[in-house]
Amino acid sequence: MADLNRVRVWADALIRMHLDASWSFGFDNAKLRAGQCDFRKKRITVSRYLAARFEDDEIHQVLLHEVAHALAGHRAAHGPTWRRTARELGYVGGTTHHGETAHELAPWVGTCPSGHVTYRH
Repeated sequence: MADLNRVRVWADALIRMHLDASWSFGFDNAKLRAGQCDFRKKRITVSRYLAARFEDDEIHQVLLHEVAHALAGHRAAHGPTWRRTARELGYVGGTTHHGETAHELAPWVGTCPSGHVTYRH
């Protein structure tokens, strides 16, 4: 599992290498997404809950994904400009986070008669 202090060091280094000093990094409390690039605040965040569960390589890919968003710009979304930028940074593609992984933090858990479980945050 990734050490949060190490994640912060990696994130700060990536920001220094690829973005200007107006950008910052932080952890957030997201339970359904791994990372976010906030263009208004010029801030890249990573879920503290999911980062603690991810392996080092997985969290590094999340950071590259978000830095690519910052470089490509808001309008790029996940289009060709973003994909090219992400590849140039070393992002290998794919989704590192599939579904809700912070289930134990869900305040509401529902089970249907067929046994399917649903978590709501």
